[in-house]
Amino acid sequence: MRQSDIGMIGLAVMGSNLARNMEKKGYTVSVYNLESEMTERFLQEEEGRNFVGAGTLEELTAQLKKPRIVMMMIRAGKPVDEVIDQLLPLLEEGDIIIDGGNSHFPDTMRRTKKVEAAGKYFIGCGVSGGEEGALHGPSLMPGGSIKAWPYVKPVLTDISAKTEDGTPCCDWVGENGAGHFVKMVHNGIEYGDMQLICEAYHMMRDYIGLSTVQMQRIFNDWNKTELDSYLIGITADILGKMGEDGTPLVDQILDAAGQKGTGKWTGIAALEEGVPLTLISEAVFARNLSAMKKERRAASELYRKKIPAFTGNPEELTECIRQALYASKIISYTQGYLLMHAAAGHYGWNLNYGGIALMWRGGCIIRSRFLGKIREAYEKNPELTNLLSDSYFKKAVEAAIPGWRKAVAAAVMAGIPVPAMSAALTWFDGWTTERLPANLLQAQRDYFGAHTYQRADDPEGPPVHTKWY
Repeated sequence: MRQSDIGMIGLAVMGSNLARNMEKKGYTVSVYNLESEMTERFLQEEEGRNFVGAGTLEELTAQLKKPRIVMMMIRAGKPVDEVIDQLLPLLEEGDIIIDGGNSHFPDTMRRTKKVEAAGKYFIGCGVSGGEEGALHGPSLMPGGSIKAWPYVKPVLTDISAKTEDGTPCCDWVGENGAGHFVKMVHNGIEYGDMQLICEAYHMMRDYIGLSTVQMQRIFNDWNKTELDSYLIGITADILGKMGEDGTPLVDQILDAAGQKGTGKWTGIAALEEGVPLTLISEAVFARNLSAMKKERRAASELYRKKIPAFTGNPEELTECIRQALYASKIISYTQGYLLMHAAAGHYGWNLNYGGIALMWRGGCIIRSRFLGKIREAYEKNPELTNLLSDSYFKKAVEAAIPGWRKAVAAAVMAGIPVPAMSAALTWFDGWTTERLPANLLQAQRDYFGAHTYQRADDPEGPPVHTKWY
């Protein structure tokens, strides 16, 4: 009997589409789902193709070539640990478990250690691109047991998205939890990108007063500029979609955002590493605030806030908004890369930052033309820590500053919330300020808590305490 090349555990949308992707690339795939009805239904839908059904994990592992490769696409958290515990006695030394779910990177670090202690290998693989990407080519970010990489590399690179020149959007990220950490940062940047687009939409809709049709045209135009990206493109598509009553469907959707927690994890990691990830954190809080629909409705009745009539040039302010969106996007990626640099130092990861931009260049939700510029920046200078130090990004931000300031100022004066754009601008202003007011803050800390401070004329000298009263 022909043995399978890889096993897939979990046949919900992502798992089933990844299995289909693997089969289309010439692999024989054994499939298993805890609910056997899903396995049977999948096999019926894919009758005649190179799939082998398994009713138990014992059957699944028995069907696989050695070293066995088993990929899990199941709900993150306890279910992953439970399946690992069931798999380990069924596997042999050198066999490989891949977790392709949205697991938190500390869990992946713990699981890698556990599985390796049992003589097997573990990979935590970030998967981005949604159900379409899973079927046609996702961005894949594997990390964990480096010795497993040569065995899984062929299948993961085969099923991944490809850039224009055919380069796979998949490469080894790093040890233990590095793959899931990079995927977490990807999701945080995704939160930021989406919030920035929503703020641009909000300003054009409620202040300039543009129609949905006009905004669809604008986003289509923006997608032909340096903002060219998957998210800008789908925003134009969304704005063009009409409901059954002939009015824009987007206007019929409740303004209360959901989230699955990866953006929150990114913010928590930034706090732990001491990295000011301000834009992404504000994007998470913006979703939290949107979910307070009842309170917001009551507050709008209480305060009766009025947005003033727009009297300026619509095209001019729209261009300022575009510049603000682009500059803020640069800041978001800058902050995300600063977080990855900090984590790499903390956990001893040797991250390929240009390679990460390449992995995000296709298949994933944040794919964009912009990522090619990040890769170029790291190819020029592999030691680059801050994207704003690169000549391309310095020039881009400097050109956008006037419009960026005008857009944020206009939003503030009109009462339109732009937490992500304004956080990005504030971060930039802080980063480019040689002398911040933290001297006063240090004096306050020393006054009430004797926390001491460094003297400006002796920054490397001993800490100083003053008796202030």
